[in-house]
Amino acid sequence: MLRVGLTGGIGSGKSTIARLLEERGAVVVDADKLAREVLEPGSDGLKEVVKAFGADVLNDDGTLNRAALAAKAFASEEARQTLNGITHPRIGALTGQRMAEAPEDAIVVHDIPLLVERDLAAAYHLVIVVYADAETRLRRLVGSRGMDENDARQRIAAQATDEQRRAVADVWLDNSGEVPDVTGLWDRLVGFEKNVRTQSYASGAPIVVPYDERWPAQARRVARRISVAAGGRHVEHIGSTAVPGLAAKDVLDFQLGVEDVETADALRDALGQAGFPYLGQYEDTARGEGDWSKRLHAGADPGRRVNLHVRVEGGAGWRWAIDFRDWLRHDAQALEEYADLKLQLSQRFAADSTAFAYGAAKDPWMETAVKRVQAYKGGQAS
Repeated sequence: MLRVGLTGGIGSGKSTIARLLEERGAVVVDADKLAREVLEPGSDGLKEVVKAFGADVLNDDGTLNRAALAAKAFASEEARQTLNGITHPRIGALTGQRMAEAPEDAIVVHDIPLLVERDLAAAYHLVIVVYADAETRLRRLVGSRGMDENDARQRIAAQATDEQRRAVADVWLDNSGEVPDVTGLWDRLVGFEKNVRTQSYASGAPIVVPYDERWPAQARRVARRISVAAGGRHVEHIGSTAVPGLAAKDVLDFQLGVEDVETADALRDALGQAGFPYLGQYEDTARGEGDWSKRLHAGADPGRRVNLHVRVEGGAGWRWAIDFRDWLRHDAQALEEYADLKLQLSQRFAADSTAFAYGAAKDPWMETAVKRVQAYKGGQAS
């Protein structure tokens, strides 16, 4: 099962995107519908709301007057938190139930307005943010939904900012004007789901591209997912994409720190289900004494390739990855040499879909870099 978080500000058009994905075969779990379900007449949730906000939030027939509740709940942060405390646990329980009912090969799209506010991004394999500028959203809320303008402004102000949403967005869909085409996105989700289910990884030829300013933000999102899947353990962004200005394959490299190899093996299934299937046990080319073994995982997302090296934190392999990265960040000549080498090898091994031969061909240069890295570290220490 692939878990996809779909979010965006009120009036951004999340429901439109959810419908388009549902038409292609996604199982949509709509948080707003569940929110209504937990406040149906006779429910414990509705009883608590009445107790907290008063009987005047009810219509004459005993159903919830949502406009009346909104006027009270969004009037202050304390009131909003009170409502969330009543509804969120119940909505969460129903969400888990709906997801558990989905088929094993389902692409489950969780339409959830407060994904950012509740810090839930790392719980999904992928997060889609639907964007519309504030004035467009206001116009939709007032014109199409008949919402009071002040109420609409309060709701918009109470939610996450565009910057906060962009920080968690693996996919950013601008829905300010024409409805976005989701065909390419759906193809990505289908491939992603299959890879997670079959524990396969996304591969490709070792094509070296110029440094991409988006890599650091992408790395922060992926690193958070890895850490959450591994119980909060330390994750470092390493490799060429972690060096500003360095041309690289569009593949993010990470290392996950573990206490010992037994822990690395125990985390295998959790990482696989999080979208980072296991490839095997490897030995890095030894560049000194110590433990150079690692467990290698890779990303299942066809739209964001990832290599994940699981190493004993503080061991020889762990330290080398950080030292080499930091050396390249500070030595302009080394960065230029390494970039030239990578470009040459990417052309030489353009047909190597696994990139293993490309990686092996870098070893001679990497061996010569050992003393230079040691000298850099010595200079830092002094």
